[in-house]
Amino acid sequence: MKRVLFVDDEPESLEALKGMLQRQELPWEAAFATSGKSALDLLAEKPFEVIISDIRMPEMDGAALLKIACERFPGVVRIVVCSQEEMNGALRAVPVAHQFLLKPCEPHTLRVAVERATSLSDILGNKLLANIVGSVKDLPVLPRTFMALREKLADPNASVKEVVKLVEQDISISAKILQLVNSAFFGLPREISTLNTAVSYLGIDMLHNLLLSAEVFRVFENSANLPGFSFEELHQHSQLTAKIASHIPVPAAVHSVAVVAGLLHDVGKLVLATRSPKHFARALDGAAEEKRPLFAVEEELMGVSHAEVGAYLLGIWGLPCPVVEAVAHHHHPERVPQETLDAVAVVHVANYLAHENPVRLRAEGDSDSYSYLKPDPAYLEKLGLTDQIPAWNEFAERAAIEMRDGPKRETRREMQTSRK
Repeated sequence: MKRVLFVDDEPESLEALKGMLQRQELPWEAAFATSGKSALDLLAEKPFEVIISDIRMPEMDGAALLKIACERFPGVVRIVVCSQEEMNGALRAVPVAHQFLLKPCEPHTLRVAVERATSLSDILGNKLLANIVGSVKDLPVLPRTFMALREKLADPNASVKEVVKLVEQDISISAKILQLVNSAFFGLPREISTLNTAVSYLGIDMLHNLLLSAEVFRVFENSANLPGFSFEELHQHSQLTAKIASHIPVPAAVHSVAVVAGLLHDVGKLVLATRSPKHFARALDGAAEEKRPLFAVEEELMGVSHAEVGAYLLGIWGLPCPVVEAVAHHHHPERVPQETLDAVAVVHVANYLAHENPVRLRAEGDSDSYSYLKPDPAYLEKLGLTDQIPAWNEFAERAAIEMRDGPKRETRREMQTSRK
């Protein structure tokens, strides 16, 4: 049975919460604390899966409490509760809170938040890795994208379209925006799986405050200690995967999920590169030496790959389940029962085509340490995709050239080809 710790300095609020939980007969063992200190004492006494804290408390507020909990008990899912008026102050909790709830919380909202936060608790099957992911307080961002976005957000005439164009260039910023807008705090009637909608709901002002908030993002530092890994190339590959996914014809609901999942499918690499660089370096070395796909080496060394690590992070952040599923299984789509082209299959194929057509041209003899096993022909045949792969590959090649050389050069190239 899950153990959930509720923290609020107002005894009346806790009593009301106890009564509400008892009437709902929720499948948790609940504990209650009236201060940050008493909450930390309880966390030290016995294990909890989730801590839900009010943001405004004397002596130690919710943001400070969750920061300490992140450092001492990283495997615990951290949820903060605040009112609309307290949202700007709650930005201090953004680096350490997995989800945000709007108070007063309805029973259904609480239940969904806890279930979504803990539904992937078994996906890693490794307490060490769960603690590594749980300790994530920030994700690295590309310096040029970060500065360009800050400048754009400071422009009073900036449009949502212009902002989205910059946001989608960075995995970390995209994931954080989707985390916030999918939290119960905004009370939206549906899950948001497009960056355009997410930025529109979040608003330019809130996004600007988020970027200025301390510790939310960290400008990426040189990864010279990780030979074979390029932060810039990871972002280029992710953007190309999303672009290819957007080209594959699927229903609108699948399309939006597949594009976002394509952009975020390798976020687990960011987690491992920054939070567990030694493990990640061993996997990179093994992939290069053995000329095998990185995910396969990771599975042998750690029991899971960057796909599951990334999915776990996005899951406890509350991103839509279809996005999390597509990220988790993009190397093993056969794990998911499917008869039609869904988001898992789209990301699986788009990722393969993006590796086949890298934005960075490889030198002769230069191997791709992220090389990907070709999709199982029987799998492609089952979904009726075999005959479509060549055309999608041509699109992937053109998209990679455009990302590398720019749209104008690609246009000239096509004109030259047509004259021949």
